[in-house]
Amino acid sequence: MKTDIKTGMKTNMKTDIKTDINANANMDVKSEAKKGSIPERKARTEEEMRAEEEAKEKPLAVTAQREIEIDAGVEAGIETGKEIEEAESIDKRRQGLMNLIRRVHGMVENADIEKHRQSQDHIGTILSNTKAIEYREVDIDGMYGEWVGVNRAHMKKYVLLHCHGGGYSTGSSLYARTLTSKLAESTSMDVLCFDYRLAPEHPYPAALEDAMRAWNYLMLLGYGARDVIVTGDSAGGNLALALTLKLKQEKRLLPRGVVLMSPWTDLTSTGKSFQTKAEADPVLNCAYIDRMVQAYAGDRDLTDPLISPLFGDFEGFPPAYIQVGENEILLSDALRLHRTFVEKNVPVKIDIYPGMWHVFQMSPVKAARAAMDKNAEFIFDVCR
Repeated sequence: MKTDIKTGMKTNMKTDIKTDINANANMDVKSEAKKGSIPERKARTEEEMRAEEEAKEKPLAVTAQREIEIDAGVEAGIETGKEIEEAESIDKRRQGLMNLIRRVHGMVENADIEKHRQSQDHIGTILSNTKAIEYREVDIDGMYGEWVGVNRAHMKKYVLLHCHGGGYSTGSSLYARTLTSKLAESTSMDVLCFDYRLAPEHPYPAALEDAMRAWNYLMLLGYGARDVIVTGDSAGGNLALALTLKLKQEKRLLPRGVVLMSPWTDLTSTGKSFQTKAEADPVLNCAYIDRMVQAYAGDRDLTDPLISPLFGDFEGFPPAYIQVGENEILLSDALRLHRTFVEKNVPVKIDIYPGMWHVFQMSPVKAARAAMDKNAEFIFDVCR
């Protein structure tokens, strides 16, 4: 790209200079014709001849100045070329990552929902194999859960309650280890994740009831509402919001804060990004979302705030932090939620990650690590 820009501008420079010189030559020929014969010119005074020479030199000076300006432009073009080349290189790397994510997700996705769930658990097992993190199984009133914590001295005062994603039809604590282990490591706090009942076997409100069961379990352990930060990704982001709204409806104390990664907030699928990001999103598509909605909500009113939290009453809601990828169909879900929070005076921050996809935080990429650091930063701020 550098060579093309430089060559192109040099060519223009030569063409412009040549044009100027030809134009000067034509002007000289024309002026020769107007001036008359050579004998007549010899009779001119020295002053007239000097003036003529100065007139000839002036266009050459202008041409020289133009050449300097063109050279300066070429140098500027080289710098611009570098920036364009770097931007294109980043875009190519991101596109390569997106294609890889698309292929990996295609390997996991399966029409047989049980096989889909098993594939997710297999990935969770592989990616969470580290001695730095400790996993402890726990029975939550008949529901499987697990504590995730760093294998070193760490903070015990606050805990994270994580709601896993999966469209309410797939996902588990095991698959969620790709996130819960990172949350535990970045915050040095324990994370409780739980296996809520899944659709279509157990549609709404089963998942919300189980989330409430996990919340009550923490309260029975002696934690106060202000000791808990609720986190969630995708459908888990929906569940984290629904849980907090349910607590608010019951006039109970609310969690200290809420962290949402690519939250699914509107099951009516009316966000613009469902159309504008349909081609870009390597993970989700509208057909998949429609299947998940039908499995979870069936014929229920999709504007029910406990199904689509976007339509909830967020007055008095705890501080929230939202992360979303630029290239996902749920981008509008996050943006509209942020706008609603602002309108209701909820302390909220949103980060949109360029070139990233749905729940990119699971992936072993630099942006995921940076995002987890930002999650920890928000959690530390609300825990002060």
